[in-house]
Amino acid sequence: MTHKAVPEKIDAHHHLWVRSRTPQPWIDPGTMGAIDADFTPDDLDRALADQGVTGTVVVQSVQVEAETTDLLDLAARTPVVRGVVGWVDLADPGVADAVARLRAGSGGAHLVGVRSMVQAEHDPAYLDGADLRRGLRAVADAGLVVDLVTRHDQLPAVARLVREVPEVPFVLDHLGKPPLAGDDPSTTGDLADWAAAIDAIAAAPNVTAKLSGLVTEASWSHWSAEGLRPAVEHAVAAFGPERLMFGSDWPVSLLAARYDQWVDTLTDLLAGLSPAEQDAVWHGTARRAYGLPASATAEPKEEEEQG
Repeated sequence: MTHKAVPEKIDAHHHLWVRSRTPQPWIDPGTMGAIDADFTPDDLDRALADQGVTGTVVVQSVQVEAETTDLLDLAARTPVVRGVVGWVDLADPGVADAVARLRAGSGGAHLVGVRSMVQAEHDPAYLDGADLRRGLRAVADAGLVVDLVTRHDQLPAVARLVREVPEVPFVLDHLGKPPLAGDDPSTTGDLADWAAAIDAIAAAPNVTAKLSGLVTEASWSHWSAEGLRPAVEHAVAAFGPERLMFGSDWPVSLLAARYDQWVDTLTDLLAGLSPAEQDAVWHGTARRAYGLPASATAEPKEEEEQG
């Protein structure tokens, strides 16, 4: 019997946490029992088994610099983790010093980006702040990428930001969280406003985006590949495969799907692309955007080549 080769993959978005060191107060034990637990590299290895994943990027989960220090040290001891997207206070005047401090510690060479938790902000002018933009430029000057995790209603402000600071390389997490859950669990929400904002964001060449976190934006118990297809196909048309990357958002994704279920679903959704285009989404874009080493034993790229 002939077995189809599993394409190489870079998971550009997952988390790891041990709650005694990194509490996760946002997890509701009643509705989020599937992730009300610690998730370690051993758990990650089990999730990745047989999925063709040769490298990953672990992303911060709380707005505490100490978590990034822990993740960098973990990356230094976990071969599959090629990069870390950490957290620093982007509105603080000492952003450059914070980045240098992280790089000087264990695993510091694995720092590939910094994430702004835009979704937690309710000030509509947050992304226009002079202090924030100074911090974004400091991250870019350090050769790093800025990840943005947003609500879909914040995307017009994101479009303005990425256009006005073209020197900063951005990665839009989870496609900007499209409203995939309709009023009826079996339907998809209205994507018109999201799609228009995505088009405006994609017009800025300094932005790439992640095909991640989509199952938890849909109905956790009733999502389907066909329900996700309109958002994925719109993103492919807007960004092109060379500016999109695969991510799992594991373990948060476990609220709606197993790791292998998401991989199988995305495989189906990308089936219409050419092999080269699929390779871009599965691993090429992540390597380029984050400046990831080609293998677990290779050194990360120099600062000026990252991002």
